[in-house]
Amino acid sequence: MTEPQDPGRHLGAPPDADDADAAAPDDTTTSSPEPERRSGLDRRRSQRRQHRSSSVVERRSGLDRRAPDERRQADRVNADSLSLGRRLRQRRTILSLLVPIILLVLVFRVALNIDVGELIAGIRQANPLLLLAAFVVFYAGFPLRGLRWALLLRGTGFRIGLRDATEILFLSWLVNCLVPAKLGDVYRAYLLKLNSPVSLSRTLGTVFIERILDLFAISVLGLAAGFWSFRNGLPTQIQVVFGIAVAVVIALAVMLLTLRNFGRQILVRLPVPHRVIEFYDRFEEGVFGAVGLRHLPPLIILTGLIWATEAMRLYLVVSALGYPDVELGISGAFFVALIGSLLTAVPFSPAGLGIVELGVVGVLTAAYGVPATEATTIALVDRAISVLSIIILGSIAYWLSPKRRGAGLSGASDQPDSVPAGTTG
Repeated sequence: MTEPQDPGRHLGAPPDADDADAAAPDDTTTSSPEPERRSGLDRRRSQRRQHRSSSVVERRSGLDRRAPDERRQADRVNADSLSLGRRLRQRRTILSLLVPIILLVLVFRVALNIDVGELIAGIRQANPLLLLAAFVVFYAGFPLRGLRWALLLRGTGFRIGLRDATEILFLSWLVNCLVPAKLGDVYRAYLLKLNSPVSLSRTLGTVFIERILDLFAISVLGLAAGFWSFRNGLPTQIQVVFGIAVAVVIALAVMLLTLRNFGRQILVRLPVPHRVIEFYDRFEEGVFGAVGLRHLPPLIILTGLIWATEAMRLYLVVSALGYPDVELGISGAFFVALIGSLLTAVPFSPAGLGIVELGVVGVLTAAYGVPATEATTIALVDRAISVLSIIILGSIAYWLSPKRRGAGLSGASDQPDSVPAGTTG
């Protein structure tokens, strides 16, 4: 078993191919032949146990066959090279934070001629109770996200408590708010592996299918909200957005079908190491094993509730600022919030910094006729809740959380069915 290090600063780990997925051999399955009178169900269960036992050695990767000291050294070197502190000191990370801020200032002050005094006055006059309500509604979405991720993991055979899932997910959001390229998603999978014997590659599969669910929800809900909000006539700009949304839905469907039916066939024809194919097999198990027919209805409901919290946050922010010439309504809040969330997927800056603000201001001014200064105020206040508060509260949670030190999951979390407790990969 590898010793827990201090990877709280780490953003990743080497994606081992097997990740301790295989179960320990069950000696009881080969001790004696099965009686002929056993039922068919019992024989099938025994055959499955024998199959798992016989495939243990085959499924072990080269990393797993290394000596423990070699594995610890390899993990330490790779994790140190991806530490959070080091990432924040890298030129790329610093530029990804500074360049969008500078561009925002230039666009708002020069191109849009934003009145800073009016902007500050609008924030000061905001209703604090409604802003607090927006804050509470936004953070109510994290337990919902944690529950959804726990359901996805359960579909792959691993059970995790709601508190653990929510805590790990919240820490990954902190990383996404500080570092570009969506590395928080990788960090989430790494944290779970660090604190449990779960497969890293299979966990990445659950994170991937979670993102796919979000993109489907954003596109479908955005289309519905847009049609309702602009039922009297679609502006040209919104028609373009609708076209993009339809293209996203079609592209996602084609990608999933390709991944499910031809992904491995394509990969084996490429000159890639066998280790990569093994990693892909675990990843695919996480993607398609996480979403079963039994879990699909609650996953759809939870995804809808999660994005409802995003829309309600923006609606409450607009209500708190109290601009008399701004009338979004619930459907408009859904549409604008979903557009902003979609833009966070752009990996060039942390949490889509600069891109989201410009996108939200552009939709508010072009589609809803909101004055530029008021639109900018709405965007900045909304982002203060959805990004700045995560940086502040997430940093506190990061330093207090035992998860970053590999202290393990709480007692409410179960071990995976296919991996005995204490197994590492």
